[in-house]
Amino acid sequence: MTAALPEATGSFGQKPTLSFPQTPAPAELEVVVLSRGDGPLVEAGDDLEVHYLGQAWGGSVFDNSYDRGSSISFPIGVGAVIGGWDEGLVGQQVGSRVLLSIPSHLGYGDRGVPQAGIRGGDTLVFVVDIVGTSN
Repeated sequence: MTAALPEATGSFGQKPTLSFPQTPAPAELEVVVLSRGDGPLVEAGDDLEVHYLGQAWGGSVFDNSYDRGSSISFPIGVGAVIGGWDEGLVGQQVGSRVLLSIPSHLGYGDRGVPQAGIRGGDTLVFVVDIVGTSN
């Protein structure tokens, strides 16, 4: 049985909004492809370019690239970002919109990132638009 996950509005390239179910956050990583792209597969070691929105489970948005008007790039699958991104984005196709529900042990753990509004133990939900890769 799949856990009850937030629903995301909008389509690829548009800032999404999330609505959360009245259930506890899943204990493990959940990955849902909201729309599948037709580009190459993301491989560990690629530099990944994405737009994203991040929100604590049932809480407020703590970061998003849409409002800044620019995507971000980072190495994927090599420990440069939180584990939930490494595990959930490697193997996806460029052009996809992916929803990730990331438990704290694959996010920021018990310490959180208080200055960003992420409490210790928070489950994080991201909507990620995979814009491109390079290696």
